Amino acid sequence: MSEPIVTFQDVHKSFGDVKVLKGIDLEVKPAEKIAIIGPSGSGKTTIIRMLMTLEEPTAGDIIVDGNNLWKMEKNGKTVDANDKHLRAIRGDIGMVFQHFNLFPHMTILENCMTAIIHVKGENKEKAKKHSIEMLEKVGLGDKLDNYPSQLSGGQKQRVAMARALVMRPKVMLFDEVTSALDPELVGEVLEVIRGIAKDGEMAMILVTHEMDFALDVADKVLFLDEGVIAEQGSASQVIEHSKNERLQSFLKRFRS
Repeated sequence: MSEPIVTFQDVHKSFGDVKVLKGIDLEVKPAEKIAIIGPSGSGKTTIIRMLMTLEEPTAGDIIVDGNNLWKMEKNGKTVDANDKHLRAIRGDIGMVFQHFNLFPHMTILENCMTAIIHVKGENKEKAKKHSIEMLEKVGLGDKLDNYPSQLSGGQKQRVAMARALVMRPKVMLFDEVTSALDPELVGEVLEVIRGIAKDGEMAMILVTHEMDFALDVADKVLFLDEGVIAEQGSASQVIEHSKNERLQSFLKRFRS
């Protein structure tokens, strides 16, 4: 068995007196696809934000590809990670947010090229070639010179995916990427993610409320409830066969 690419070890997170995560233990293997489901406020997005170094754990350890994300060794002692350490490890993690966060004054090709040039140090020609490949992968090869304002919400979200993919991450994070889209645009975005999942070697963690999608794509599903992993297992086991009453109550909202 290969070593996990991501490990959470007894991770807690509080905001003031509010305990959002209460001891999360989680392993993600290379190329494994994990979906996280659960009610609002259960801590799903907080898990994603800690991996992106947007939130720091209150306690516990997060290991990415063998490196402690939030701690480092200095002069033989374990100390809090500095910005350089965080940036180095975060370079292996890509994220697609609910809202696309594209630069409005740049074409979609420039949006994809910018990060790989400035973060990875790739030269302009290689960055352009790789960016075009990724935009073609998400079905936008004919929109290279368009600006975000000229695209639909679904197309903007696909640009955001291409921008993350161009960085060649080892782990890809998706945080409710269809929640800000009009219903008729959801399918096109989910189809692109399906393609990424099926032909990609990277691990993926998807926070989602699309249960059929989770059944189709995820190797494992976690049900988060009140800051703990209340249920986990195969997608079929968790979504279709669980006896957990809280989970069954949650899932009823998504069944006709």
